[in-house]
Amino acid sequence: MEQASPIRRVLTEYRSKLLLTYSLFGLEMIGSLLRPFLLGAAVDGLLAGHYRGLFLLSAVHVFYLVAGTVRHMYDTRTFSAIYTVYVTRLLAQPAGAEELSRRSALSTLARQVTDFLEYDVNYLAEAFYNIFGSLVLLFIYDRAVVSICLGILLPVVLLGRQYGRKAARLNRNQFDELERQVDIIAAQDTEVIVGHYRRLRSFQVRISDLEAWNFASTEVCVLIAVAGSLLVSTHAGGISIPLGSIIAMYTYVLRFASGLETIPYTIQRLGALRDILRRVAATSSPAVAPA
Repeated sequence: MEQASPIRRVLTEYRSKLLLTYSLFGLEMIGSLLRPFLLGAAVDGLLAGHYRGLFLLSAVHVFYLVAGTVRHMYDTRTFSAIYTVYVTRLLAQPAGAEELSRRSALSTLARQVTDFLEYDVNYLAEAFYNIFGSLVLLFIYDRAVVSICLGILLPVVLLGRQYGRKAARLNRNQFDELERQVDIIAAQDTEVIVGHYRRLRSFQVRISDLEAWNFASTEVCVLIAVAGSLLVSTHAGGISIPLGSIIAMYTYVLRFASGLETIPYTIQRLGALRDILRRVAATSSPAVAPA
């Protein structure tokens, strides 16, 4: 059976709703991305006694507000429905006594799948807008700053891949331990139960430590980008940069840095999702017809 077929069947049924909610998020991100540019234009316009920039900024902000509010309300209805259908189909499948331990973890795994669709897909899309959208708009202000940002993009991606591989291994081991939880508790052996929860705690600590080291490494790259951008833009051969442009430019540098910080997390979450789908597929019966 195809690995992702249980969730794919549900997503096919809800494809129009998913398209709508992701489209709303895309519009929301466009509004968010344009706000620093329009803020800079509004500041420069007000200093010159003009109000057109302020009106444009206000209009885009209202657009962003409406899109975000509608999307947030629609998200809850869409993804709660997807989770309900998905988990009930998984748990309604017949299982022998030997499968009960693994089935006990399915509800949690199903929640992680739908959480990925509801939160992590948007998180990934936001990172894309922050990284590439910011680079496009920074190109308008200072190409040298764009070069600095591109220079640290590759190291962050390589660090993220290394982190993702290690995190995937730890998450896989943690899931293996969780799948044995029902049998361990049913055995009613205090020493075995204590050992089980100590192993879970150990995995959690190791994952947290890995996240901390990855955060530190990424932030060093971010510091280089911000400091380099400041040095380059303030030594621009005596060219006077308008105040609004300075505000917008460094807002985009910080947005780019924020996008970089999501790369390792995204790689880790994609690896975890693949492992979750593999486990769900292993406990799913192809003979069950959709509800």
